[in-house]
Amino acid sequence: MPKILDLQTAEDSRDIVHRTVQALVEGQVVGVPTETTYTLAALALSTKGVEQLRMLANREIEAATANNNSGPNHHWMELSIRSRDGACDFVGTASSTLRRLLRRCWPGPLTAMVQCPEPFSALSQLPVGVHDQVVDKDGYVSFRVVDHSVLDQIHRYLSGPLVLASFQPDEGTEIATVAARMVEKYGDELPLLLDDGPTRYGGVTTVVRVSGNRWELLREGVIERAAMNQFVKPVIAVVCTGNTCRSPMAETLLREQLNKRTGCDDAVRVISAGVAASSGSGASPQAVAVMGSRGLDLTGHSSRPLDESVVNVADLILTMTRGHRAAILAAWPDMHERVFTLRRDGGDISDPVGMAVEVYEACADQINEELGKWLDSFGEDFFPTEIKSQE
Repeated sequence: MPKILDLQTAEDSRDIVHRTVQALVEGQVVGVPTETTYTLAALALSTKGVEQLRMLANREIEAATANNNSGPNHHWMELSIRSRDGACDFVGTASSTLRRLLRRCWPGPLTAMVQCPEPFSALSQLPVGVHDQVVDKDGYVSFRVVDHSVLDQIHRYLSGPLVLASFQPDEGTEIATVAARMVEKYGDELPLLLDDGPTRYGGVTTVVRVSGNRWELLREGVIERAAMNQFVKPVIAVVCTGNTCRSPMAETLLREQLNKRTGCDDAVRVISAGVAASSGSGASPQAVAVMGSRGLDLTGHSSRPLDESVVNVADLILTMTRGHRAAILAAWPDMHERVFTLRRDGGDISDPVGMAVEVYEACADQINEELGKWLDSFGEDFFPTEIKSQE
């Protein structure tokens, strides 16, 4: 029977965290909760611990096969890292598709399989025996950033990542969503188990393999395919002041250009907002008229302020002026790599508010030209391509 430490009844989890860290550093395998399932964990810097983890995982599969029971048909090793930023140490310069997934899904129930640029990757710092366990035959490594407070605390005290055992269960297999299942599986072979009650999602992670702009859904788990299709999609936001003339016209014109270039209505999500906008205002009559003359409908526009819901999802924010860009960076300083003026020379798109329709026409022409320059600059990497798994 493993030593079970109950996180739910503990007055202070720090003692449990310290005991767990000590066990991991000593080369022991620990049963830990994640947001999806309970799993086996070992310190990636411990060859002894990872080898023991592998033996336990293999033994479960062999036992299920020998007893003709439904069980996992294979397992693989995942590297659990503390944060999205920590992934950069392993994957180097990530593709646009991978960056979107990591920004939108981590921490969370996503396993991302990527190739690492050795010998420049932190992967090369792992012991040889561990390295060979976590890299598959095609050179891919599975990464997770677990969304669970105790795993985050454990990572704080470790100098390297964790290795987790991930199972591919047969259909109908009961997965370990409570600690008792780990006791049933491993008994005395598991020296330490952390019990935090039923897992949050009660299902397995979604597994996706990414290479450049190409992505393949290997296992549909907690994150379903429909959601994955949205998570990989590029998001471009165009921003002005009140979100009633320049940015609504830019939003509409950008959608039209993207539709012509990609042949798809929703290859990219396009949104507009204003740094000083109220919610729910319509587009100005002049903007509606100018778009209408081009066969584009702006009558249903509803203004929105620029807020976290826009900033957090946008891959690219294009502002009408330098002042708009400065205001965004003052509020969100870490956005400097994603916020630019629409004019690629750094100049401003002047505000036509209150002026004649002819001024709006000239403004729309200028916006459309600058948008074309941005689209010309996008490489193939910007647009994700799904690879359908073979059935």
